[in-house]
Amino acid sequence: MGKKLIQVEHVSKKFKDESALKDISFSVHEGEIFGFLGPSGSGKTTTIKILTGQLAQTSGQAFVLGKPVEQIDESIYEQLGIVTDNSGLYEKLTVYHNLSIFAKLLHVEKERIDNLLEKVGLFEHKNKKAGNLSKGMKQRLILSRAILHQPKVLFLDEPTSGLDPVTSEAIHSLLEELKEMGTAIFLTTHNMEEAAKLCDHVALLNDGLIVEHDTPKALTLKYNQDKRYQILLKNEKELLLPHTTESIEQINDWLRNDELMTIHSCEPNLEKVFLEVTGRELI
Repeated sequence: MGKKLIQVEHVSKKFKDESALKDISFSVHEGEIFGFLGPSGSGKTTTIKILTGQLAQTSGQAFVLGKPVEQIDESIYEQLGIVTDNSGLYEKLTVYHNLSIFAKLLHVEKERIDNLLEKVGLFEHKNKKAGNLSKGMKQRLILSRAILHQPKVLFLDEPTSGLDPVTSEAIHSLLEELKEMGTAIFLTTHNMEEAAKLCDHVALLNDGLIVEHDTPKALTLKYNQDKRYQILLKNEKELLLPHTTESIEQINDWLRNDELMTIHSCEPNLEKVFLEVTGRELI
C-alpha cells in the first residue's frame, strides 16, 4: 500500500434531525480504487461533498492529501479531480475548447488535450460543440476534464450510470490506467458488478453506516455459507452439487475419466452480500 491520500475518522453528518452519515471511518491509498457502495440516499454523495470541502461534517475528522477538509484551498483543488451529477460542460463551446480552458487554469500543456481525447475516443469529435454530443460522449468529456491535470485524488460519483457497455468499458480502462499511475480513486456506485471488477477495497454503506469493509473477493468468500459447485459434463449434463465428501469424490472421478468440461464455485456476488447484510436490495 502507498501512503494514505484520504483519511476519514468517525465522521457524522446531520441535516436537522436526520443523520445522513453515522460515525464512518476508512482510508484510501495512492494507487487504489476504493468503492463506496450503496443504494441512492445512503450517504455516498454527502461523503464526497464533505471530502471536497463543499459540506461541513457534524463531527469527526477527514483529511485529503494530508490537509483537514475544512482547510482545503486552491493548492489542494489543483490536485483533485471531481465528477458528479452536477458536473456540467460549456455546451456552446467545442470539445477541444472545453478542455483548453481548464488546461490554462491548471497549467497543463495543450499537447495533453489531444492525447487524452484519443484515449477516450473523442479525438474525431474535438471540433463538435459539447451540446451536440451524446450522453456517453459528454460523460467521457467530463471525465477527461477531471483528469486533464493528472490529479492525485479523483472523486467519481456514479460515473457510468446509464451509459452503454462500450462507453463504460472505455471509462474502466482509463481508471485502471490512472490507478497504475498512483492516483487514489474514490468511486461511488450502486453497480456491484462494476465495483467487483475495478475496486481494490469496498465499503458497503446503508443508511449512513458502513456495514462491511474489505476486498470484494474477501466479502464474497465471507458470505459463501452455502458452498456449492456448478458442473458441466462432456455429455452436456449440468449439475449443482453441494460441498460434501460425496460430491468431491464424484468430481474427482469425472476428472480422472476426462468427463468434466467446466466447474465453478458458487460464492455470492457483492449485490447478494449487500442484500444479506442489510436486508435491502440496491435501487
